[in-house]
Amino acid sequence: MSKRQSSPSSQPSSGMMKLAVAGSAVLAVAAGGLFYYATITKKSAGNEKLIAIEVGAKACDPMNLTLPSAHHSFEIHNRSDRPVEWEILDGVMVVEERENIIPGMKAVLRAQLQPGDYEITCGLLSNPRGKLTVTPSEHSAQTAVAKPDTRAFIGMLSEYKVFLVMQSNAALKGAEALQAAINAGDVQAARAAFLQTREAYERTDVLSSRFADLASKIDPVASYLEKREEDPAFTGFHRIEYGLWDKNSTEGLGVFANQLTADLTTLKERLKTTKLTPDMLLRNVAGYLNQQAEGAVMAGDNAYSHLDLADLTAKLDGVEKVLILLRPLSEKPAATDTQNALAALQNLRQELATLSAGNPERSYTEIDEAARRVLAEKVKTLSQKITALMSAIGLE
Repeated sequence: MSKRQSSPSSQPSSGMMKLAVAGSAVLAVAAGGLFYYATITKKSAGNEKLIAIEVGAKACDPMNLTLPSAHHSFEIHNRSDRPVEWEILDGVMVVEERENIIPGMKAVLRAQLQPGDYEITCGLLSNPRGKLTVTPSEHSAQTAVAKPDTRAFIGMLSEYKVFLVMQSNAALKGAEALQAAINAGDVQAARAAFLQTREAYERTDVLSSRFADLASKIDPVASYLEKREEDPAFTGFHRIEYGLWDKNSTEGLGVFANQLTADLTTLKERLKTTKLTPDMLLRNVAGYLNQQAEGAVMAGDNAYSHLDLADLTAKLDGVEKVLILLRPLSEKPAATDTQNALAALQNLRQELATLSAGNPERSYTEIDEAARRVLAEKVKTLSQKITALMSAIGLE
């Protein structure tokens, strides 16, 4: 969830202009970065180079990294006493993230990094951020040359933009109903409006969650904040959820409902103006699913209402929209990979339907760890099939 001064529509590849830089200065920086990179990496049992990141109560170690452009794997060790998330940020955009790393445990985050200057989050959202500098390399030059002609995807991306705007409109309509119910003191009506608003928002979450500045206001969870539920930064959906379900009351929620409506309005405009590319979108979908499998599917996101099955179903609606719009373009050059991705999607849909048992609002507390693990594996499988599809159509 996750935040720097930059244009809202900036993309993780904004540093690509640095490829034009040549000469001894660049070579010196790259050489220094490679030397430093060699000092902080280790090899996993599978011979994968892992960059060690220690996340403490107040900061990361290291707080400053310089790496060459390439695929990198980071091993994040949570040495604090709270669950943490670790993110790589390009301006307000989340490039990659790993959520819900429990105290004492390690997690691996894999990222394809292009040249540029990035920030990294270090545990609690109030903690200082670190700096990640990615220097040009042979890898970045090769990926720039290998970019396919994406003009054929213009129609697909335009239709997806329409989908995002329609869902953000639905979220705003729900938020207005939520405001009215809270102002009337009607807990049950507010809960129904909350669910309506939440589901529309979650259908955009593949992209919405990448806007770190907005996500930190619309969707922060208490466990990532210093004072938990009492923290002033505890706002948005989960603050309202806390009041409606944990406190069974609308008292004091009006200000949060008003702010949520304002933030969703900003999100709508952001979604309308953000420039999309097919490779960025598909990479977001694959990474997003993997993140869900490793975080929300196992731990749950909704600590008070436990409406995670409804959340996951709405998130899958957003993923499905991407695959359906892509299908006319991917089926001919990559029929098998297209069908594999769609089959994995339907398999996951069936699993969610089975777990819901006819009740989309079934409490996630009724889903045991074994069932959650099966669900997480199916989410990961879909992520893997989408990654394979990207490669098959030349977008990876």
